[in-house]
Amino acid sequence: MGAASGSRKVLSKGRSPDCRTNNATYNWNEHYPTDWRPSLTTLKSPMLTPSTPAIHWDDPTREAAFGDWLAHVATTHHLDTSSLCVASADASFRRYFRILGPAQSSAIIMDAPPDKENSEPFVRIAKLLTDANLPAPHVLAWDEAQGFMLLTDLGQHTLLDVLRTPEANAPVAGAPFAEPRVARALMEAAVDLLIQWQLASKPHTLPPYDDALLRRELQLFPDWYVQQHKGITLDAGQQAALTLSFERIIATNLDAPQVFVHRDYMPRNLLVDRSGSLGIVDFQDAVMGPVTYDIASLMRDAFWTWDDDFVMDITIRYWERARKKGLLNHADWATDFGAFLKAVEWMGLQRHLKILGIFARLTLRDGKPKYLADTPRFIQYVRATASRYIELKPLSRLIDQIEGA
Repeated sequence: MGAASGSRKVLSKGRSPDCRTNNATYNWNEHYPTDWRPSLTTLKSPMLTPSTPAIHWDDPTREAAFGDWLAHVATTHHLDTSSLCVASADASFRRYFRILGPAQSSAIIMDAPPDKENSEPFVRIAKLLTDANLPAPHVLAWDEAQGFMLLTDLGQHTLLDVLRTPEANAPVAGAPFAEPRVARALMEAAVDLLIQWQLASKPHTLPPYDDALLRRELQLFPDWYVQQHKGITLDAGQQAALTLSFERIIATNLDAPQVFVHRDYMPRNLLVDRSGSLGIVDFQDAVMGPVTYDIASLMRDAFWTWDDDFVMDITIRYWERARKKGLLNHADWATDFGAFLKAVEWMGLQRHLKILGIFARLTLRDGKPKYLADTPRFIQYVRATASRYIELKPLSRLIDQIEGA
């Protein structure tokens, strides 16, 4: 694999795995209910034009190490090094490449510098998922010391990509409200996978989502969103209101039954393959925590806003399936959907406040300003929940003061 002198980049030449493909075709599985299956036999997704982008390296030493590692795994796994291209990057220091293997198959390579990213949780939790027969990447090769990993490829497009297509959001004739047909089938599949993940829970397997972690995450909101991003210093009364709200949120969340929690279970972290099946990624931060967390994350997404009726409908589907499986044997949750919904909304509130802080930090500390564009969605989520419960009125008023409303 050649490196261009001076620019420190690896060029991808030859056949391309189309890391992001145009007019990708999805064939929908028979397991989707017939009455919700699209009338179209295929769904075309307008993605980015196929390209072979250069892979840039800031560190020549790491570039050389990667070249040596790739040459070794390419021989073992029969990979075409000339097809290597960028697949994606995330909010961390990890990035992903795609590479072709035998018979036009493809694989994923993770580049995770060990001084910035600990890949051990990814490997361990991937095994937890696959042991539970869940669709997660298999680790084919891992150089722990250098932070390079070869993984099976679960699909080129995320569920979020698919949701952004017109076909995915076409209404169903005769539905009680304007319901997206393809989106419903995929979201129901996501709910089924979530319940399967929760049923696989084992105590003392993952770190606890405890008081300290919930509190540390909530503190990102005043530290980064309020003070750093908005430039506001809370006065004594405002700080007291925020502290009281945090205590109530934490107490409510800790009262929930404990299960495996993905911690970022949303369409951006679910891949869709050409058969329409879902795959689970970005699970390395999983913990043992509230059963309400992942369904709140799924339905109040960071990058996608659902109609409230649709949120309610899918949440009810989750509730009905989860209680039958014994996941909601707590207080009156198994018999009172309203009680369960309140717990989901309060869990979602903790996540929304945390993400506001994270998105501000990504912009101000990490130089990734694109995330701030989604903060109005989270302010809306926070306002909607805080205004619905009298115990959260102090938080509702504080948000209005911070946002200048």
